[in-house]
Amino acid sequence: MAVSIRFPEFVALIASLMATQALAIDAMLPAFPTIVNVLKVVNANHGQWIVTAYMSGLGVGQLFWGLMSDRFGRRPILLAGIALYIVAALFCGFARSFEALLAWRFVHGLAAACLIVSRSIIRDLYSGRQMARVMSLTFVVFLTIPILAPSLGQLILFVASWRYIFIVCGMFASLVWLWCFMRLPETLHPEYRLILNPARIVGAVKLVVGNRISSCYTLATTVMFGSLMAYVAMVQQIFSDVFHRPGIMPGMFALCAGFMGVAAFLNSRLVERLGMRLISHTALLVFITVSLLHVAVAGLGYETMWSFVVLQSFTMATFSLSVSNFGAMAMEPVGSVAGVGASLQGCVSTCAAALVGAAIGREFNGTTVPLAGGALAAGLIALCLVLVAERGRLFQRHHTGASDLGFVH
Repeated sequence: MAVSIRFPEFVALIASLMATQALAIDAMLPAFPTIVNVLKVVNANHGQWIVTAYMSGLGVGQLFWGLMSDRFGRRPILLAGIALYIVAALFCGFARSFEALLAWRFVHGLAAACLIVSRSIIRDLYSGRQMARVMSLTFVVFLTIPILAPSLGQLILFVASWRYIFIVCGMFASLVWLWCFMRLPETLHPEYRLILNPARIVGAVKLVVGNRISSCYTLATTVMFGSLMAYVAMVQQIFSDVFHRPGIMPGMFALCAGFMGVAAFLNSRLVERLGMRLISHTALLVFITVSLLHVAVAGLGYETMWSFVVLQSFTMATFSLSVSNFGAMAMEPVGSVAGVGASLQGCVSTCAAALVGAAIGREFNGTTVPLAGGALAAGLIALCLVLVAERGRLFQRHHTGASDLGFVH
């Protein structure tokens, strides 16, 4: 399929689409105490629900948007979803009660779920290691938002109400919508459009769920993502209640996220040569080792702010190397139903990850032990799932063809 958008612009556009999700989550973090105070929330831990409500909507919505994109095409569905995202962001900013805020945050996530279509667009055009490279490159740009978003949120709080954080989210999404409208072509071949009848849908679902590689790597991504969600939900409390330095949270958060970005960039340069499995399986084993060390340090009472930042940075770097490849491997066998595949995988990974993150977050006890222990448990479960996917053998190369179906490089 010939398209006019060039590779660098495509990577930047897809990353910007994904960044609207990151902005909607991470820019909120410095505002949690203010929102809890202004909206008179009794339990400070309930501030984490601002993330949980968004992630729940994100998971539920992915079932709808991906299926619709398989039927009606990627472009119109993506544009409609971003438009709803903009509306929901504005209503979040105008919410007058915590309950109303949570309701609109759910809608906000529901709308943001349209960005699952981005994965389908990538799969329409790429496969194999080349697809993993594209995902890694978009991840690099995408991760600049978590680096900057908390500082942006803090800056907004210095000059305006917390409500303007949501307004800024809407403004950014408006610019991305305009970019998509002007530059993003349709990538789904007309002959691949899914007819929405029960038999076809059930067949597509069976293909996705019944494939061992797809299902196991999706579940591995889920538990790993859950540990990341726990970190995002707990980080403000950790710097406030454990280290008593809430003001430096945005900078430390950016430092940890920066390690994720560096890891994603390295993956994009190495994955075509070394392969997804060698990189991701090695990274998963290192993730488990670092998490075990973190549990020991925190459990024995030796945790300091800098030990936390260093260990969390390495945890997030290995998370990046693992999950970016897990996602590509999960999508590889389901290219014929990419929209349904992305929807089911995204729904499972997001909804279940939100629950995992919430379960870890509720155990916060004034120390970093629950976070480190949750990451260790997630890594061990993910390793078991990877072993099932690979029939007990790690690091094995799978030779799949990589195709570029239409970019002008």
